[in-house]
Amino acid sequence: MLKNCLTATAIAISFGGTAVAQDYPVKSVTLVTHSSPGAGGDVFLRELAKALSPVLGVNVVVENITGGSGATAMAHIAKAPKDGSILYGTTPTFIYTSLLSDPEYSYKDLDPVVNVFEDPEMIFTSAKGPFKTLEDAMTKARESRGTWGAANPASLERQSMEMLKTASGVNAAVVTHEGGGDMMINVLNGTLDIGVGEMQELKSQVEAGQVRILAALTAERVADYPDIPTVKELGYDVAVRKFRGIAGPKDLPADVIAAWEAAIPQVLAKPEFKTWYETNSLRPDFMPQSQYRNFINGFADQTSDFLRSAGVTQ
Repeated sequence: MLKNCLTATAIAISFGGTAVAQDYPVKSVTLVTHSSPGAGGDVFLRELAKALSPVLGVNVVVENITGGSGATAMAHIAKAPKDGSILYGTTPTFIYTSLLSDPEYSYKDLDPVVNVFEDPEMIFTSAKGPFKTLEDAMTKARESRGTWGAANPASLERQSMEMLKTASGVNAAVVTHEGGGDMMINVLNGTLDIGVGEMQELKSQVEAGQVRILAALTAERVADYPDIPTVKELGYDVAVRKFRGIAGPKDLPADVIAAWEAAIPQVLAKPEFKTWYETNSLRPDFMPQSQYRNFINGFADQTSDFLRSAGVTQ
């Protein structure tokens, strides 16, 4: 049984009535993240809560439930009331944890509600290094193998690098780390040729002139960086989507789903919220429940195939 490691960090947001609010069945919503305070998933939900509260017309509270790489949070959500009062901020982590650690409750015990954002993943190198383009790094990998970095062994970042190896036919060494900070150090000191990370995490290093972005692992170019090509444009059929969305317990009522499907497009259009997510290079990627459920199932199938092919699972 997983030990519950819970950090309650809440923000109560005042509200005002809207057309959407009239359909929402409860007066307070708790958005749960498995991330610690200040991490990407936590910040996403806190900003969403501020923008969402007046649209739904309810108080919104953000709660950090850590432990088990998301397993503790998933168990909490799976056992939550089926009334839309307790929901979960999803990222690829809840898929990876479900597939790798056989938790008591997995992503299959939750139901996707909506997706909100795509968090662009980028391939980068040291600004002081020899690689000016992705092809420069690929040439190095063909000639003398090369070293590529990813944040941890079982992650979307690792998966993207392995996919790039397959698409390019090179045999680069993919070196994994305990976290993105360790990988960044090894890219900056030249131990690694390239690394992969979220644009919002790389932005400060780019602005400081420490990091050079070589390519985007997105289907289309990132709006804030229109001169950076996608990996697909460079001839390698690789693109990944790091999603940030909302899920809940199974069998949520239809009025809850309808309220979220109506609210998220309104929230994404709010000027202050738009300024925040554009500043952080997050891409609006709204999916209603039916589409998001299909996406999650497809993502899980692809991830399961990757983990088996990489020898991480059997």
